[in-house]
Amino acid sequence: MTYKIPRVQAVPLADSQVSFQVEGTERLRWHAATRYTRPHFYPLLGPSGKPLTRMGHPAAPDHDHHKSIWFAHHKVAGLDFWGDNNNNRARQDDWVHYQDGEDEAVMVTDIGWYDGHAAKLMQQRLIAALRPLPDGETWLELQTRFMPTGNSLLLEKTNFAFLAVRMAKSISNAYGGGQLTNSSGVKGEADIFGKPADWMDYSGPITNEITEGITYFSHPTNPHTPNSWHVRKDGWMAASVCMHNGIEITKDQPLELRFALHAHAGDVNNERTQSLFEDYAASAPYEVVKAQPPYRVQVQRREV
Repeated sequence: MTYKIPRVQAVPLADSQVSFQVEGTERLRWHAATRYTRPHFYPLLGPSGKPLTRMGHPAAPDHDHHKSIWFAHHKVAGLDFWGDNNNNRARQDDWVHYQDGEDEAVMVTDIGWYDGHAAKLMQQRLIAALRPLPDGETWLELQTRFMPTGNSLLLEKTNFAFLAVRMAKSISNAYGGGQLTNSSGVKGEADIFGKPADWMDYSGPITNEITEGITYFSHPTNPHTPNSWHVRKDGWMAASVCMHNGIEITKDQPLELRFALHAHAGDVNNERTQSLFEDYAASAPYEVVKAQPPYRVQVQRREV
C-alpha cells in the first residue's frame, strides 16, 4: 500500500501551536498557550513568505492585546474581553479535530470565555480552514459559533468585536506605505470608518520591492450585514458586527459568524476581489460530522 502525504496539513506543535503548511512550508500558525489572554493566529504569510500581520501596535505599548488575527469582544454582559488589563480570559478548552487534504487543511477547536472568577460565560467553536491559491496566495476561512453557558448572554453594542486583524507595520498607512480600500472602492480611514461594506482590504509594501495585502470578507449571513467597519490608518481593521446594536445569544439561538481572509500579491484588484466575495457568499458553511474509523469526526461543507 502506498501512502500519499497530503499537500495541505495542520501540524500540531509544542506549546499549544498548530502550523498550517502547504507542501511542508508554513502559511499560518495558531497559538493557544494559556499564558496568552486569548488564542490567536500569527503570522499569516504572504506569497513572498513575509508576515502580513504583527503582534501589537507599532507605537502604543498599551495595545499589546492586538494579537495579529484574533477574536475578542469589548462588552460581554458588561465585561471586557478585548483588553489585557483585566482577569477575563478566552482560552482553548480542547482541540476537536485536525484534517489534512490535497486542497485544504482544517482545525476545529473549542474556546471557553471565562470571567475573572474563572466562571465560563460562553463556549466558542472555531473552524479554521486554509486553502492555497495560485501563485502562493492563501485563503483562510474562519467559521465560529458562540453559545452561552447560561440561558442567555448579552453581547453589547461596541465597535470592538469580533474578528480583528493587525497588519504589518510597513503595510499600515500611518507607519508604512499602505492603503485601506473597501468594497465600494473608497480609500482611507477618514472615508471608510463606520461605513458598511462587504469587504475591506489593506495592502502595502512588505519589502522595498514587493506589495502584498490582506482582504477581509464578512459573510452576508452574519448579523447586521453589510457590517460597518472599524479601521485605522495605523494598520488595523475589523468588521464591527455589534457597532450599532448588541446581540443576545441563547442556547436555542447561538451566534454563528463567518469570515474569510485572502493573503494576496500586489494591490487589491477590485474586480477579482468582488468575484471572490460572490463565490464566498454563495458557499455553504462547514459542519463537523461523525466519521468512519480511524477518525471520530470529519469536517465537510453542509448540504443545502
